[in-house]
Amino acid sequence: MGLSKEAGSSSHVLQVPSLPREDTPLLKSKPLSSNFKTFANIFIAIVGAGVLGLPYTFMRTGWIMGCLMLFFVAGLTHYCMMLLVRTRRKIESAPGFVKIASFGDLGYAVCGPAGRFAVDVMIVLSQAGFCVSYLIFVATTLSYLLNSSPTNPNPKFLGFTFSSLYIWACFPFQLGLNSIPTLTHLAPLSIFADVVELGAMGVVMVEDLMIFFKERPVLNAFGSFSVYLYGLGVAVYSFEGIGMILPLEAEMKEKHKFGKILGLAMAFIALMFGGFGLLGYFAFGENTKDIITTNLGQGLMSTLVQLGLCINLFFTFPLMMNPVYEVMERRLYEARYCLWLRWLVVLCVTLVALLVPNFADFLSLVGSSVCVLLGFVLPALFHLVANKQDIGWSGMVVDGGIVALGVALAVSGTWSSLQEIFAPKASVNFSLV
Repeated sequence: MGLSKEAGSSSHVLQVPSLPREDTPLLKSKPLSSNFKTFANIFIAIVGAGVLGLPYTFMRTGWIMGCLMLFFVAGLTHYCMMLLVRTRRKIESAPGFVKIASFGDLGYAVCGPAGRFAVDVMIVLSQAGFCVSYLIFVATTLSYLLNSSPTNPNPKFLGFTFSSLYIWACFPFQLGLNSIPTLTHLAPLSIFADVVELGAMGVVMVEDLMIFFKERPVLNAFGSFSVYLYGLGVAVYSFEGIGMILPLEAEMKEKHKFGKILGLAMAFIALMFGGFGLLGYFAFGENTKDIITTNLGQGLMSTLVQLGLCINLFFTFPLMMNPVYEVMERRLYEARYCLWLRWLVVLCVTLVALLVPNFADFLSLVGSSVCVLLGFVLPALFHLVANKQDIGWSGMVVDGGIVALGVALAVSGTWSSLQEIFAPKASVNFSLV
């Protein structure tokens, strides 16, 4: 992340921030990063918990349609990320503009306070949404490992599901972790989290492959049309990471190669995500659960993998909430540290997690709503406004088409995801309430 002073929404000059912010790269690098370090930073910025819901999504959409949607989203995400880079280069080339350090700075430079406000709102909603999904995963996994049984998969204690009790058990610890004022002390947790997640993905894929050759379940290539929007939402969520692109490009030594490195990283991640989703669905077929690790049984290796992921996401929670605090403290508390505001936000995130019964359903909701707007609509809109004199009619049509497509996907996908969340299901695995 940049180290310059961020402009407030009412300022007229962009400045560089002195504190870490939502766009701070998680791997601290030299002022000029090598191609490999840039690739690694892009990988860390994008790969997250969303991949764990892909096998269930492939079960819903069919494996061919799931792959097509995944690669479509990867390509469009790469294109929109490059739109941000080109827009910044265009603005910084004009006389009188200083360095643009973040997505929010770019929004302010293009559209004034309204542009920064739009980016801030989307960042708050998306980051908080990620943390809600973390709590759902941790609670669901612990309930499965410690309390469920074949005869009683969803036991209760004093009328409460164990999943809801585990969410509340996390609450006081998260209050303490989220009281840490700076991102510097939290950054090492991100490295640990990614190592654990990559190791877990490897174990899961090997076990999936072994189960597939043994069971050979019936598979569907295409699902019903009604679930395509659902799948797009999960795919968009899985590739979210656009807030990191501008600082990563700024720190790259050979900036002219950034587009190529970004493309290679996105292709590698898309293939990895596709392989993970395919193997999970191929192994369990129609029995694929919303969190794929709960399909693996309760053996020693499976238990270690699931506990590792729980620890991973538990400690990633405060790291992902840091951008929320940066925005809210800047807007509501004059950019000063505010403990009670942080605790209030953690309480709100906890309450939302208690109301959502399904991990993958929530991924789709967050992806279809805020991630589509943040990843597709705003980059295309900013590029259109900043370059309308230079891109000609064809460029305006492309940018306008992405904005229109993004808005349509956001509205229809959000409605579809809400229907999935609130629709009665014949069998809900480990509901939280």
